[in-house]
Amino acid sequence: MSSAEDLEFKILAHPNPTSPERRAELIANPAFGRVSTDHMVMIRYKEGQGWHDAQVMPRGPLTLDPSAAVLHYAQEIFEGMKAFRTSDDGIAIFRPDANARRFRSSAERMAMPPLPEKLFIRAVDELVKADRDWVPEGENASLYIRPFMFANDAFLGVKPASEYLFLVIAAPVGAYFSSGAVTVWVSETYTRAAPGGTGAAKCGGNYAASLLAQAEAKENGCDQVVFLDAVNHRYIEEMGGMNIFFVFDDGSISTPALTGTILPGITRDSILTIAREKGMTVREEPYTVDQWLADAKSGRLTETFACGTAAAISPIGAVRTKTGEVKIPQAPGPVAMSLRETLIGVQRGRVKDTRGWEHRVV
Repeated sequence: MSSAEDLEFKILAHPNPTSPERRAELIANPAFGRVSTDHMVMIRYKEGQGWHDAQVMPRGPLTLDPSAAVLHYAQEIFEGMKAFRTSDDGIAIFRPDANARRFRSSAERMAMPPLPEKLFIRAVDELVKADRDWVPEGENASLYIRPFMFANDAFLGVKPASEYLFLVIAAPVGAYFSSGAVTVWVSETYTRAAPGGTGAAKCGGNYAASLLAQAEAKENGCDQVVFLDAVNHRYIEEMGGMNIFFVFDDGSISTPALTGTILPGITRDSILTIAREKGMTVREEPYTVDQWLADAKSGRLTETFACGTAAAISPIGAVRTKTGEVKIPQAPGPVAMSLRETLIGVQRGRVKDTRGWEHRVV
């Protein structure tokens, strides 16, 4: 069995790539996740053989047996990251090593073979190199990269599969939210994850379970849903696809602690690091929805914001529950915008990277 470090990528150029004129039209103002680049990466895994057959190839449909394990037992994980045009016209990916570590952790939780972290990063690099002309320019524009893995073993039986596919696809994107501050809905009906479950893994099932709650939020005129803990139904955990932060009148910030039911967001971790470097008081602690509403009304809480790869940092302007709506005093607020400026600055090469977060591809 050859090691992942020795695995060579076979490059299969697209026979009919998108023309420069059509590509420029597509990336001018793309809807999030609706436009695809020309290529994809695929690596196969088979028990006893390991990872093999690494290819950069034209993006296209996949062929699956109807009894493929992913379709019945949901062995599937994914990641999300972005490549940015830097101020010197290079291309950099933000913290892919952190995505690689989280991907490995998700695989272990879902009883899937872990992909070596170096191979994960190489696969992402190969796709960005192949489709570098798809990386858009503009303050809110980037290339969203989606690595994912699923069980394609054809069998019916509840056990870990013996064959898997790892793929990487990409899409040029603009801003995730079209407006400024968002309004969020606190779900008192549905929970996202429970202790001992898969809340800390980035698996598709977690997101499927959130869709009905997200629809509930939309029905109540909100942009996103906020989930409470599954045990007490009091403590704020995270949003439908993002982590959440709170800013107080003494300048401190807090976010729910990672207890196994919350996804350990890479943007979340980056914000905590940046805030501490700015000398801010940072807390990772439980925070109830009742306290959130009371603090917003009293003015003790000044800002609330969501964060994630897709949205970066997005201010929350109002929170709604079954009993009414509470406005957040500042949206956007100075703390969130200061953190966002530094975060985006590092991602785009405008702020000196002293943390090793910028991964140069070209």
